[in-house]
Amino acid sequence: MAPRTAATATEIEESHGMPGLQFNQPLSWRAGKPIAVADLLRRLQALSKEMQAMDQEQIERESFTKVAKELVNPNLLMHKDKGVKALTAACLVDTLRLCAPDAPFTGQQLKDIFNLIIHQILPALGDPSHAYNSQHIYVLDSLAVVKSIVLLADIPNNETLITNVFKICFDVLASPVKISNGEGLQKNVEMNMTAMLGCLVDETQALPSDAVDIIVAQFLRTDPRAVSGSSGKNKKNSIMDEKQSTLLLRQLPPAYNMAKYICNACPENMARYFSQYFNDIVIDASQSSGHKVSNKNKKRHSDNMDDSDEDPPGGPNEEGISDLRKVHGLLRELWRACPGVLRNVIPQLEAELSAENIQLRLLATDTFGDIISGIGAAGPPAPPNLDPAAYPSNALADPAENTASLNLVTKPSSPQPFPRAHPQAYANYLGRRLDKSALVRAAWTTGLGRILTTSAGGAGLSQQEEDRLIVDLGRTLGDSDEKVRIAAVRVVSSLSFRDIIHKLGRSGGVDEPGSVLAIFAERVKDLKHPVRAEAMPVLARIWGVAVGEISAGNEEVCALLKGIPSKILNTHYTNDIEVMSLLDRVFFEQLLPLNYPPIKAKTAKSTQESSQGHTESQGESVDPDKIRTERILFLVRGLDERAKKVFYANQSRQPTLGPYVSTFLGRCEEYNGGVMDQNETQIKEHLTKLIKSFAGRFANPQQASTDLWKFAKMHDRRSYQLIRFCMKPDTDYRTFIKALRELSRRIVEISSSTTVSNSLVETLTSLLYQISLIVYNKSHIPAIMEYSRTDEKSLAATAHELLRQISSNTPEVLKAHVQAICKTLQDEAPTVKKANDAGAVDNLKACASFASKYPKEIPQDPKFRQAMTSFALRGSPAEAAKYAVSVIWAASEKKEMIVRDLVQQCLKGFKYGFEGFLSRLATLSQLVLLAPDEISQDSTDAILDIAIKQILMQVREPSKKSADAYEWSPIIDTEALAKIWALKILVNRIRSHDDAESLPAVAAQVYQVLSRLIDQWGELLPARNTPPSHKSRLRLLAARLYLKLCTHKSHEALLTASAFNALAQVAQDNIQEVRAGFLQRLKKYLHHQKLPQRFYTIPFLFAFEPSDQVRSDVTTWIKSRAAVFSNIRSQQVGSSSKVNTVLESVVARLISLIAHHPDYSNETEDLVDLSRYFIFYLQTVATEDNLSLIYHIAQRVKACRDAVLAAPAPDAPLTEADDRLYHLSDLAQIAIRKYEDTQNWTVQTLPGKVRLPSSLFSEIKSHSEAQRIAEHNYLPEEVENGVEHLLKATLRASRPGHSKKRKSEGDPESREGKKVKALPVRKATATGSTKEKKATPRKAATKTKTPTKAKKSTEPKEMDSGERRRSGRAKPMEKNYVERDSEEDDEEMYMDAAVEGEQDTASEVDAPANESDPETDENEGISADRGQDEVREDGKADEESGEEQREEPKVEESTPKPTTSRSKRKMTSPPQSKPKARPTKAKAKPKSTRSTAASTRGKAIQVSSDDDDDDDELSDPPDSA
Repeated sequence: MAPRTAATATEIEESHGMPGLQFNQPLSWRAGKPIAVADLLRRLQALSKEMQAMDQEQIERESFTKVAKELVNPNLLMHKDKGVKALTAACLVDTLRLCAPDAPFTGQQLKDIFNLIIHQILPALGDPSHAYNSQHIYVLDSLAVVKSIVLLADIPNNETLITNVFKICFDVLASPVKISNGEGLQKNVEMNMTAMLGCLVDETQALPSDAVDIIVAQFLRTDPRAVSGSSGKNKKNSIMDEKQSTLLLRQLPPAYNMAKYICNACPENMARYFSQYFNDIVIDASQSSGHKVSNKNKKRHSDNMDDSDEDPPGGPNEEGISDLRKVHGLLRELWRACPGVLRNVIPQLEAELSAENIQLRLLATDTFGDIISGIGAAGPPAPPNLDPAAYPSNALADPAENTASLNLVTKPSSPQPFPRAHPQAYANYLGRRLDKSALVRAAWTTGLGRILTTSAGGAGLSQQEEDRLIVDLGRTLGDSDEKVRIAAVRVVSSLSFRDIIHKLGRSGGVDEPGSVLAIFAERVKDLKHPVRAEAMPVLARIWGVAVGEISAGNEEVCALLKGIPSKILNTHYTNDIEVMSLLDRVFFEQLLPLNYPPIKAKTAKSTQESSQGHTESQGESVDPDKIRTERILFLVRGLDERAKKVFYANQSRQPTLGPYVSTFLGRCEEYNGGVMDQNETQIKEHLTKLIKSFAGRFANPQQASTDLWKFAKMHDRRSYQLIRFCMKPDTDYRTFIKALRELSRRIVEISSSTTVSNSLVETLTSLLYQISLIVYNKSHIPAIMEYSRTDEKSLAATAHELLRQISSNTPEVLKAHVQAICKTLQDEAPTVKKANDAGAVDNLKACASFASKYPKEIPQDPKFRQAMTSFALRGSPAEAAKYAVSVIWAASEKKEMIVRDLVQQCLKGFKYGFEGFLSRLATLSQLVLLAPDEISQDSTDAILDIAIKQILMQVREPSKKSADAYEWSPIIDTEALAKIWALKILVNRIRSHDDAESLPAVAAQVYQVLSRLIDQWGELLPARNTPPSHKSRLRLLAARLYLKLCTHKSHEALLTASAFNALAQVAQDNIQEVRAGFLQRLKKYLHHQKLPQRFYTIPFLFAFEPSDQVRSDVTTWIKSRAAVFSNIRSQQVGSSSKVNTVLESVVARLISLIAHHPDYSNETEDLVDLSRYFIFYLQTVATEDNLSLIYHIAQRVKACRDAVLAAPAPDAPLTEADDRLYHLSDLAQIAIRKYEDTQNWTVQTLPGKVRLPSSLFSEIKSHSEAQRIAEHNYLPEEVENGVEHLLKATLRASRPGHSKKRKSEGDPESREGKKVKALPVRKATATGSTKEKKATPRKAATKTKTPTKAKKSTEPKEMDSGERRRSGRAKPMEKNYVERDSEEDDEEMYMDAAVEGEQDTASEVDAPANESDPETDENEGISADRGQDEVREDGKADEESGEEQREEPKVEESTPKPTTSRSKRKMTSPPQSKPKARPTKAKAKPKSTRSTAASTRGKAIQVSSDDDDDDDELSDPPDSA
């Protein structure tokens, strides 16, 4: 029983009834006569020994009275000798034990006793090597076991003593113990101290606040940022480095465990103390609001917060917030250690969630998130190591991904599930997702991620709770504020690979709309670059980690994550320079890390089981090049068609940019660090142009320009050589990596500043990513060829595709492997009994591309020649024969003889359907192109007879459908293939004709065939029984062949204006595959500047394109080309060259084209509808700088007459075509003026005169007539209002996120200082003019109900070919196919200061930006013109609701939207139709197209680099261009 204090102390004589204390030696002395220390120690030891042997129930308590009185003598309690005090304390605690429950001491004596114990004995326990350590431990044990410590609670004014007990005990356990024998603090010391303090807390009515503070402080010992020691001596070095302390703290400190036990042992008392403690901190922080915040801090606060994030007045100041932050951090640890003590604090913390002050809500939200997650003061565990360069990659079956979970200090732990312990608080916490402050929502999102990651601190979440949190994560990824979206992205990055698959993947993969992964993947196209910069590396890293499971065939992982590379590469279409710079870095650091795999090409030293599901046993060779190639192939195989175009376009940058970088290095050498002996001005000017051009490819052009100038001034020749190593096609992968690393080291060593060196390294690395052959590296070729042969892991098709691209763009890489390719072809050559392998066509194409550049490297042995001849006669598919002929012509020594033999063998016994007849047709088509001089006239006649009479003019399977049937089939049958090759024979024959004088006569029949196929919708025969699926293929082929012919100036001159108009209408074919295929080829030729300027008119006919994807791609492409021309124009300022106004002058051609459109009508509704063309044109081309020129050109049309069909006589009356021009000119002017108003631009009237193309327009000779036409408004009054409404609706549709708060930069009030003349506006004149009616009789204008009349059906329907539109092609075409060169017409469109003409950028090497865009895919013309404005049409300002609970925030969408609504009106269709019929949206199976850059030369014949475009006619065109 615990002792109790006696009221008075009296001396009781020793009773002889019970055994008493036998010790009778004196322990006290008089002043001046002390007892010797040795004697005193001996006596105390004897007394202690006797008392320890006595039992409490068998002794006479009165016998201790004298000893007790002597033991409390100050001479003993304050003795200088430590042994005396230790033995005295031992005797005193035994006295308390034996005399319990009535202690033989007064209150003051007890106070002196506990002073001795607390200040002398307990601190000494921290030294286990002390001579009297056993006595110290005995005293502690007695206090804990007998519970004598409770007497301390009865002592008056005991607060200091109680506080010191807690302080000293915790200090003893917290202080490091260092002794010579290596012994540490005994475990029983910690246990007895814990029991003693627990008893004291339980028996004390009210602990002092300082004691509570001491207990509280122990829970912060797990925080690595906390002070490790409190003494003044060690205070300087008390704060430990965060990373080091995290590494050292692997288990909970003893002081922490003691405080934890005390709290759990006395939950009722401690809950009361902690509630008061938390209350006091909150009150103190609230009272601190009276302190004023400095203006400096106030300004910084307002700069970093939105309006909704500003605190109302009266909240705590910075000091108060700091105190609150500490106590909230304490609550996290208290929940981990002793959640029972927080039962009164949680409601207080919950109230903070609804506080007006944002900082309080933010702290409460952070705290609740960590409490629910079981995260303490040490913070969350380290995120999982998702290394995309690791090999083997992470597998779902791996037992552990994060070694940090072994650390008890940082391991999340929640003793009880918070949602069930405090359901109301948990529900209120979940409601913070809709908080009006973005900061709070971002903090909530972070907490949400931690709850998911830790499974609520290990307590577990129900399926329903976890699903709700995942849905909420998807919503935060689409929040309207970028801070919340960034926080959500970081949440995804903190998840383990297993959690991403099993938790986030539960709602669907990246390709499933609405799933969390899909929403996350869309963040790579976010409008805010910080969000993109966070999301894109994380998304790429996830795929890099998952590639092991993907290659192993894990269907779940493939379904969820296979589309990630496509999502990333498709960001290229945003045309944002920041996105494209980020794309390069992510591609080569996450998707295909340069250091992958991190192994060398040597024998494996140990058994490794990779995630791909195979085992590499000891002694097995590891080929890093093959491992890397496999990853490349899996990446390419998972790409969609649009992403593939970007991928291949990026890989083809090296051949385009490489020469410019070589020129740059040469100029740097001539610059010589700024010291030049001669040509200083020329060298600096050229170097300036090159650096300016390169800088335009970076997100920060100024910084890039500064870095490149520093590199030039550095003048390190070794660096020049290292860059050349990286660019060379014959550099293997290992050499490239070594050169790149050495270059980085040299720049760091040479640079004087770390910041400068880092910036320069980043700039050069980004440039090297663009100019180096990393994917198309020579080290990867053997593995690609191996996969193409063996079809290992079903990668043969992808390997063939990649090999085709390599052969087309960089055949130099194949130099070391061409012999192996030829040997493979020789072995796979077809015979009478055996067909060739399907993959041989890719090897043949690679060989042909290589042979065109390096013919001497091709084997000359007879066996190889015979193999090529076999391919030419029996190759399958027929493209194999074409490539075989190219190889023979480029590399054979006796090519003439071989060609003649091939012609004879192809013609001998030719019969449709005969074995190999398609191969013979392909061979003949290539021979008439490459070797026309080697083919005799008789053979030529026989070839033409086969192509025309036996193939084109025959229908072997007549159609049983209507004659107007017109449809698309993804499968091309044999007859269609034969007609395709026959058409190519005809076209290739005139392409190889080099006599300009006789060309019109030779080409007339071919042009008639092509025009008939276009005009008659693929029908060539009078019987009109061609299968519908053939007609669509033949019409598309005819249009593409027309484009190919027009890439040559002599052939383009034969295309009349009316024939051009008919060709342009293929862009409005009712089948999407035809439109897309035609657009794809058109964009390619225009991008490479192979077509004249008039062909830029055709893309604007896609204003009525029903396919959102196609229309979006057209918009992006036009804007990209406009940016390129604008860049060229800006570089021409001050030069003597003609100013580039290509797209501006297109408006005149567009007016002429629409005037001759079959669907043209003068009705008011139709005119308003036709204005969509001009609105689309203005949206993609018009700027404040060029709008005046566009308007001037549109005006000039009214000063001319139509000359498309024939130039009118000077005195001839106006025709219907003239009237159409004037209507459209006025319509264009209205659209331009309204567009100017909506953009708040102020445009000057352009002086001067522009000449229009003479092939389309002829000037009006009569001045009075010209004046009358110019002053007359041909449009009804209703048209202007209709155009205005349509324009506003279109602009709203193109910018769905346009903020009303945003002020226009063109506000007239901001332009008061400008005095300019606005565009002239004419009032509408009477529409019933007599003269006008004479020229163009039409119906009276009727008022429209709405400018954008609703159509009968929103979806186009497939209709008979005769009901498509009213045909304007009933008029016979001119027999003369020769007209004035359109390039001459284009050059006539000039002004005094602005003259138009196409720029021949190949003549200069000043700036690559002036050339055709090097980042455009050869097939699709993808634009990557860096340094230009982004083309996205939408935008959304961050808006916050002022309410506490707000509506569901919506994401800022960044996907481009069509700028006009769908219309089925302007899609052309076969004849015999109503004019307003619409096409259906045909779906086509995407299929990649391909082309080569090879040039094959024959006698005076040079085959252009697009010869391989012919192959595309045999495959489906892509869904979008």
